[in-house]
Parts: sequence; C-alpha cells; structure tokens
Amino acid sequence: MARPRIFISSTFYDLKHIRSSLESFIEVFGYEPILSEKGNIAYDPNIPLDESCYREAKTCDVFVIIIGGRYGSAASGQEGSVPRGFYDRYESITKKEYEAAVERDIPVYILIDRSVYTEYETFGKNRDNKGIRYAHVDSVNVFNLIDQIMAQPRNNPIHLFERHSEIEIWLREQWAGLFKEMISRRTSQKQISSLAIQVKELANISTTFKRYLEEIVSRVVAKKTTAEKIIKSEDERFEEVRRLEEFKNNPVIADLMFGFNLSFEAIHDMFTKAKSMNHFAQMMVEKIPDGQKYASSIVDVWHRNPYYAQEIQKLRQLLGLPDLKFEEDEQDKTPPKRKLIRIRRSKKPQEETR
Repeated sequence: MARPRIFISSTFYDLKHIRSSLESFIEVFGYEPILSEKGNIAYDPNIPLDESCYREAKTCDVFVIIIGGRYGSAASGQEGSVPRGFYDRYESITKKEYEAAVERDIPVYILIDRSVYTEYETFGKNRDNKGIRYAHVDSVNVFNLIDQIMAQPRNNPIHLFERHSEIEIWLREQWAGLFKEMISRRTSQKQISSLAIQVKELANISTTFKRYLEEIVSRVVAKKTTAEKIIKSEDERFEEVRRLEEFKNNPVIADLMFGFNLSFEAIHDMFTKAKSMNHFAQMMVEKIPDGQKYASSIVDVWHRNPYYAQEIQKLRQLLGLPDLKFEEDEQDKTPPKRKLIRIRRSKKPQEETR
C-alpha cells in the first residue's frame, strides 16, 4: 500500500536532533519521511545535488519546513562566490526546496523557532537600521524567507516552537484535521454530484424560458428594433451577473477573503481600480491588518511564483478589464531621454582690411 511521503526541509547541523525526532514521529504514523541525510533522495549524477532535492520535494505529498537561526548552504547556479555578510542576499537550498513545494502546490507546514520569530518582529520595526546585531540569526535572509512565507495568501500555516514535542503535537492535530476533511469531502461528493445534475436541469429550463420570453417580447412590443434592444439589454445584464458570480466563486477570491480577512467589496474594488500590479499590491497592504510588515514582499513573491499574478490577470479579463503590468516592466520599456547637445558655432573671421 502506498504511504504518504513527508519531505523534511531545514538546515542540518543546528536542527539535526529535531530532524531525527521528526523522522521517528512520521514513521510511527506509518508515513514515509524524506530526509536528505538518510539517503531517501535519488540523486541524478547529471545535475547538481541540490537540484535533485528540489525535484524530490515536488514529488512528495506533504512538505514540512523548519526555520531556525541558520539560513543554510547556497543553492547551485549562483554566479561568483556567495558573500557571507549578515545583510548579503543569496538563495539557500532550504529556501529553494520551499519554493519548489509551493510551485507544485503541495500542502506546506511551517515551523519557526520562537526566538527567531521574536527577532523577526524586531527586524520588522527596524528594517533600515543595519546597526542592530541579532543574537539568534546568522543572516538577514532568514527574515526575508519569513517575509516571503507570510506574503503567501494561502497554504502557509505557521507554528512557533521551543521544544520538539510542540512540533509533534501541532503536526498530529494538523494531519488529523486534514484526514477528517478528506473523509468529509468523500461523503459529500455524492451530494455535490446530485446538485450538479439539478443545476444542469435548471440551466436547461432557464434557456427554454428565455426563448419563450424573447418570443413573447417580439410579439407584444410593436417595434421590432425596440424588442431587440430589450432582449439585448437583458442578455448583457445576465452575462454581467454570470461573470460577477464566476469572479466571486474563484479560489483566489476565497483566499483573499479568508486568508487576509477582506470583504468581497474591498477585493472587487482592488481589481477594478488597480492601475498596475504594484498598485494592486499597495491596495492590498492598505486593506490588510498589519499589512505593512510584509509590504515589500508581495510583489517579489508574484515575480518568483507567477501563479497569483496570472490568476489576477484572468480575473481582470473576466471583469472585462485589461491586464495589469509591473511598474518596473513599464520603466524598462521607456526609451532613454536624449540629451540636448548645443553646438556653439564659431563666428566668421572678419575680413582683413586693406
């Protein structure tokens, strides 16, 4: 029987005891833990080692990331030697594993050391102050990774821990809830199927009534052009209602409503009034409680994982609105200003007097 595969992602040396404890915990459940140090990953000799880890993360059923004070080894493919200063930016293997799981939309569970999160809150109030020294974190990239996680509109449950036993209790509750939800979905599947059949029948009845009404209007109204205008106006109204309902039922709208506690009116306002992707993100920040703490990360996440940006474009098209662009993209297309060069003309030499 196939077993769920659980990928454990974290730095190794500072969290090896937690990784070992999680491995035993997962095996007790009858699941298969995937840890790089245990040889669970099939390494391809034709690609860098970390690329095999990303590929393995995408094939797993559940992804667990543990964030401690170390950012970890640099991912392959980065140009030059990776700087090691506290404020130097680079991509780590752990971060790339997380992005691989998010890209595949695998259920993700985030565990953050409580002391690290406390310093993250301090960092959030002092982002521009590079004079602060942090006791529990070796790189600002740890904070940037947390920024990226918190900017996700969904699939980002976070739990703070001090002891490994707290991790096990939380994961046990989360996976029990996931299992219960799966059972509920199966039991309600027949009801949904039955409702789908009824909806289809209602749609056929509605189409028939629409034809009857069009025929009645055509005969009752004296002028043919007036009747056609009435029918066309009602068709447009029905189409607008249908589009708005489809817009409201989109999963991204649900993510924004429940993930960020936004009203439907506020979300509709963002979609209709946004002038660019950056403006859309700024409107989100203004409407989300405490949105300023990850304001700088939203656009960056959309660049790295274009799923949400693409869904925003689709929803704009559904409302009959043009696509939004990133402001920096517009700036790149702006031709450079030409410099005005003034040429000083020399005066004609005066003719020699004889």
